[in-house]
Amino acid sequence: MATPQSDPSLSPLKTIAVVGLGTMGTGIAEVLAKAGREVIGIDISEAQAARSLAALEAATARAVARGKLTEQERAEALARIRTGTDLSAAADADLVIEVVPESYDIKHQVLRELDGIVRPGTILATGTNALSVTRLAADSARPERVLGLHFFNPAPAMKLVEVVSSVLTAPGAVAAVTDLAIELGKEPVAVGDRPGFVADGLLFGYLNQAAAMYEAKYASREDIDAAMRLGCGLPMGPLALLDLIGIDTARTVLEAMYAESRDRLHAPAPILKQLSEAGLTGRKSGRGFYTYEAPGSATVVRDALTPLDGAALTPGRTVRSVGVAGSGTMASGIAEVFAKAGYEVVLAARSEEKAQAAKARIGKSLDRSVGKGRMTAEAAAQTLDLITPAGSYDAFADVDLAVEAVAEDLEVKRQLFQALDKVCKPGAVLATTTSSLPVVACARATSRPQDVIGMHFFNPAPAMKLVEVVRTVLTGEDVHATVREVCARIRKHAVDCGDRAGFIVNALLFPYLNNAIKMVEEHYASLDDIDAAMKLGGGYPMGPFELLDVVGLDVSLAIEKVLHREFRDPGLAPAPLLEHLVAAGCLGRKTGRGFREYARR
Repeated sequence: MATPQSDPSLSPLKTIAVVGLGTMGTGIAEVLAKAGREVIGIDISEAQAARSLAALEAATARAVARGKLTEQERAEALARIRTGTDLSAAADADLVIEVVPESYDIKHQVLRELDGIVRPGTILATGTNALSVTRLAADSARPERVLGLHFFNPAPAMKLVEVVSSVLTAPGAVAAVTDLAIELGKEPVAVGDRPGFVADGLLFGYLNQAAAMYEAKYASREDIDAAMRLGCGLPMGPLALLDLIGIDTARTVLEAMYAESRDRLHAPAPILKQLSEAGLTGRKSGRGFYTYEAPGSATVVRDALTPLDGAALTPGRTVRSVGVAGSGTMASGIAEVFAKAGYEVVLAARSEEKAQAAKARIGKSLDRSVGKGRMTAEAAAQTLDLITPAGSYDAFADVDLAVEAVAEDLEVKRQLFQALDKVCKPGAVLATTTSSLPVVACARATSRPQDVIGMHFFNPAPAMKLVEVVRTVLTGEDVHATVREVCARIRKHAVDCGDRAGFIVNALLFPYLNNAIKMVEEHYASLDDIDAAMKLGGGYPMGPFELLDVVGLDVSLAIEKVLHREFRDPGLAPAPLLEHLVAAGCLGRKTGRGFREYARR
C-alpha cells in the first residue's frame, strides 16, 4: 500500500473528467474539486448533470456549515467544476474516470469514444467493481493506459481506493493514479484484476451467504443483521447493507465473481434474482429486504415481516439462581454478567482452587469497572457476594438455569451434560455456550432433551451484547421463552437460530476469513492491503488477519472444519495456509506468531 505523501504541485493529473454523474460520479467530482483539481463532469442526461451540480452545491454547503470548508474554499471548489453532456469535453483531461452503469456494452462504448477524443497520454480509469478491467482495456486503442480506480460510496467519506492493474497496464499509469489518490487524502491499495477486487471480493460473498441464510428461513432479517452488528462490530447488518448497495447491483457483482471463480459461495442466492426482477432493489426503490418510508429513504417502516413488539410468548420458567460450569475467561465472564443482573450464581469448576481463581478474576474485572466509573465499589462488592465458587457440580442441585462454558470438545460437553442431568433438579434449564458443536448432541446426553438449549455468548461476555439462542428440534417452547426472558434481564440482545454449524455469526464470519486467506495464498494481495481494504472499504473494526490472530488460528481452523463437514461445500474447505500455520504452532497472538509476529509479553 502506498504511504508516502506526494507534493500536489508535482502531480501530472491536473484536469480530470468524470463520466457518469450518479451518486458515485458526483461524490468523486466533489473529492477532486475540493483537492484543487479542474473537474469536467459528463453525463448523457442534461437533467442528471444539473442534479449532480445541485448535489455538489448542497454537499459543499453542508461542509461549510460543519466547519470543514470556508465559504471561499467552497466557491473556489465549485468554480473548478463544469458539467456537460458530450464526451468531447474530456479532450483536455489528463485522467478520465468513468462510472457509468455496470455493463460491458456501455463501458466499451464510452472507452472507444474516448480513444478518439483524448490525448495519447491521457489515463483512462474505470470505476467498475464487478467487470474485468483487462477485458475493458483490451478493446482500447492504448490498453496500457487503462486501469481500474475503484472508489467506495460515499466517495467523500470513504478512505479506500483500489488501484487495479491488468497485465496490460503501464507502471507509470499506476504510479500516477496512486499518487493522485494519496493527494486526495485516500488510502490506495494495489490489486490485480479479478471481480470484486479485494473489498467487494470478500464482502459480497458474505452478503450472498446472509441472503441465502434468510431465504432458508434459518433466521429473521432482523436477527441476522443484529447478530453481525453486535457479534462482529459491523456498522450495518448484511441485509440492510444489500438494500443500501442495491440488490440488483449486488447480483451483478456476484454473477461476475461466480463466472470467474465457479465457487458456489459466489453463486447469487435465488432471492437476489427474485427481488431484482420484481423491482425490489432496496432503498432506492423503497423496498428490498426491508420496506422504507419512500424510495431513497433510509427510514425503515413496519411491514408484514416486522416482529411485533412484546409479542406474547409461551410463559417462561422462573429463574432465580444460575449455575455456571467452567473456570476459564468465558465462564467467569458469564458468571459476572449474571451476578451484575442480580442473580445468585454458583460458579463450579473441577476443583475448589480453579473456582476460587475464577471468582478472583471476576473481582479484578469488577475493580476495573469501578476504576472506570462504571459502577460503585459498593455495587461491585454486592455483585461479587452473589457468586459462590464450588469444586463440584453437585452445587448445582438447586439452580434454575445451568450454563456450561467448558472446553469446546463434544465428548467433554456430553459428559458434563450427563452429570448435570443427574445433579440438577427437575425443571432446571440446561444451556450450552458452544459456538460450533451440535446442541442436540448435548441434549441427547440427558434424559430431558426438551430442557436443553444453546446460549452462545461472545467474548468478552461482560462487554459483548449478543447472545445467540439456539433451539434444537427437541427444545421446549417454555425453555426458549425462559432464555429469552433471562437475556432481557441480563441486558443482552438475543437472536434466535436453529441448531446447525456456526449458528449465525460464525457461519457468516469464517467463510469470509477463509476467503481472505485464499487471497494471500494466491498472491493476489498482501496481508496489510487486505486488512486495510476491509477496515477502510467495509467498515470492519479489524481486518481479517488481525481478527484471525486474535481469535486464534487453531480455533479458527476448528470452526472452518466444522462448517465444511456440515455443509459439504468445497468453497468452505479450510485454506491450506491456515492448516500449515496451525501445524507449525503459529496460532496467533497467544503464541507470539500467526499471520504476523507479536512481541512477547
